[in-house]
Amino acid sequence: MALTLLRLVPMTVVMGTIFFLSHQPAEQLPLPQLPGIDKLAHFVAYAVLAAAVLFGWGPEHRRRRPALTVVLTALWSILYGISDELHQSLVPSRQPDFFDLLADAAGVVFTCALWLWWRRSRTETDASRSTA
Repeated sequence: MALTLLRLVPMTVVMGTIFFLSHQPAEQLPLPQLPGIDKLAHFVAYAVLAAAVLFGWGPEHRRRRPALTVVLTALWSILYGISDELHQSLVPSRQPDFFDLLADAAGVVFTCALWLWWRRSRTETDASRSTA
């Protein structure tokens, strides 16, 4: 049980960090003045969140139910992105942005697709080793 709860620590830290940053007024965020940097920040933050959520499932669940793991990871992460955009509507000088949510979802999909690719390539490598 303790090991299972420890697997949730990275996800909780990432979610807390996203919440903290979203709670800051826009003018206090130290982003460089580059076009699209805010969308890149959303993409990276939610890619990391999806990785932390995947880690939280544990190896046995990921091995036995990879499709379900990806679907639930994507749902959890994107729902958190929606709640984050709603949260921003309560912060002075911030407002929800559909394109931020798209960047969030793109980061989540990227991580989930990368994990599925990595899992498949690892499985194929293991299978080829066992037949050799």
